[in-house]
Amino acid sequence: MTQSKKKKRANRSLLLAKKIIIKDGGTSQGFGAPSVYHAVIVIFLEFFAWGLLTAPTLVVLHETFPKHTFLMNGLIQGVKGLLSFLSAPLIGALSDVWGRKSFLLLTVFFTCAPIPLMKISPWWYFAVISVSGVFAVTFSVVFAYVADITQEHERSMAYGLVSATFAASLVTSPAIGAYLGRVYGDSLVVVLASAIAMLDICFILVAVPESLPEKMRPASWGAPISWEQADPFASLRKVGQDSTVLLICITVFLSYLPEAGQYSSFFLYLRQIMDFSPESVAAFIAVLGLLSIVAQTVVLSLLMRSIGNKNTILLGLGFQILQLAWYGFGSEPWMMWAAGAVAAMSSITFPAVSALVSRTAEPDQQGVGQGMVTGIRGLCNGLGPALYGFIFYIFHVELDEVPAEGLDTHHTHHHQESSIIPGPPFLFGACSVLLALLVALFIPEHPNLGVSRGGSWKKHTSPHSHPHPAQPPSEAKEPLLQDTNV
Repeated sequence: MTQSKKKKRANRSLLLAKKIIIKDGGTSQGFGAPSVYHAVIVIFLEFFAWGLLTAPTLVVLHETFPKHTFLMNGLIQGVKGLLSFLSAPLIGALSDVWGRKSFLLLTVFFTCAPIPLMKISPWWYFAVISVSGVFAVTFSVVFAYVADITQEHERSMAYGLVSATFAASLVTSPAIGAYLGRVYGDSLVVVLASAIAMLDICFILVAVPESLPEKMRPASWGAPISWEQADPFASLRKVGQDSTVLLICITVFLSYLPEAGQYSSFFLYLRQIMDFSPESVAAFIAVLGLLSIVAQTVVLSLLMRSIGNKNTILLGLGFQILQLAWYGFGSEPWMMWAAGAVAAMSSITFPAVSALVSRTAEPDQQGVGQGMVTGIRGLCNGLGPALYGFIFYIFHVELDEVPAEGLDTHHTHHHQESSIIPGPPFLFGACSVLLALLVALFIPEHPNLGVSRGGSWKKHTSPHSHPHPAQPPSEAKEPLLQDTNV
């Protein structure tokens, strides 16, 4: 009898602790009110840490898989992307119920977990990278965090700032990593990247306040998350129930499929095929990052105000077609640099799409909405790298060794075996984005799904959910981005 009472008392204590954790978003600590700057710092530190590893990763990848480097790179990134696709809806829905902070901590921790393993065991490093895709949805949680604290007309600019921060983190980090690796060795670079990842985790734990107010969450704590919300394929099946959501999702899929493949293999392509040195790759990333910052802040803001959300998406897709075609037919280094400038302009597409999605979602369903789009991007992150790796493989775009710095040892050998098209996957990507552009033409300029009764976003809620109060007044929002120029 005594043991039964102790067990009940322990269960009540555990339940109370869980309630406190969930209510406070994991902790009551945090510096100031939730702001876009908190999200920006989280993104910057995470991708700065990974940016440091750009040059070491290319070397370790080729040393670990000397044969079929592109194919194995595609498979590794493909597994990671597919796992991200499977987990994104569940994490998005859970963050709507339990708050954003806990899931920011979770996603950043597991995304950065592989970093220390690079020098310990390359095989474990690539294995953990693949498995970490389960939680590699930081952008989904960050965009939901931003949506919680900004008004609708501010979100496109806020999303642009977050995306520009991603680019900014890559402006200097690859160059710093390449320099430190050459002077002190790659082990120091791995230690530094691990330290920055730990700093990011500590920043979330100590400084980031919860963005989702208690009154915006389900009325009863522990409201069950249905399998319908957690099933990524259920989200895809429901996409077709509303024509606007369907058009947005098809556009995201067709445009991000080649982009995901490009991100996974392009720097390896520059290193192995175009004979870029590690310093040249770092400089390329830096220039591309600087131009992307300008595009995603100043240019995006001007375009959203002057030509509107839809036309901004169309313009970004047009730039993406141009840069992919240029990469596909380009055979000289200067062509890569010129196409990179166009690629920076194409980076306005995703922030504009995210802003459009936020306008269609209910205030308490921003996590589900962004989670759906992130899930589609996760599916592309699985299919795109594998597709690009396979296309490189069937066109025999491979080398037997990484070219030595300053030498042109295998460049002639590659061109003897290559096809008429220097970069076949990029040309395929241009055709895919052209289809996305045609689909995007039919997206309505002013969708009003979020406020309509029975809108498609409502259909993603759990049958056990409860009515939510209206969104807090504008005074509770982050006013920083309103009518300002970055």
